[in-house]
Amino acid sequence: MHEASVVANIVDAVLEELNNYDVKKVNSVTLTIGDLTQLGTEQLEFAYEVLSQGNILEGSRLIIEPEHIVLKCKECGFQGPARMISMSESGDHDIPVLSCSECGGAVDVVEGQACRVKCMDVDTGDE
Repeated sequence: MHEASVVANIVDAVLEELNNYDVKKVNSVTLTIGDLTQLGTEQLEFAYEVLSQGNILEGSRLIIEPEHIVLKCKECGFQGPARMISMSESGDHDIPVLSCSECGGAVDVVEGQACRVKCMDVDTGDE
C-alpha cells in the first residue's frame, strides 16, 4: 500500500505550507490524482484520516479529483484518451494501452500522471 507513504508526504507538505499562514481550521484538501498513478481512492482516504489525526488537518475532508489519461501521438498527431484493456467485469482493473489509438504509434502522456494538491479550503484568523 504505497498510498500511505504518498499521503504522508502530502500531509507533511501541506502542514509545512500551512505554517506560513494564520490558519485556524482546515475544512478540506483537494488532490488531483492521475489514473496512471494507480493510487486507490479508498486507500488514500483511509491514510489521510489516520495521518491527519492530532494536527490541524484532523476532521478535514480529503477530496480527490481524477485526472484521466490523455495521450498525444508522435506520429499522426492524434490527441485523446488511452485505449483500455479490461481485466475484470467491474472495470476496476483496466490497463491503459500507451500507444496511439488511431495508428498504433509512440505517444507522449499529456495528462494522467498527476499527484498534487490542487487547493485547500481553510478558515484563517482574518475571517
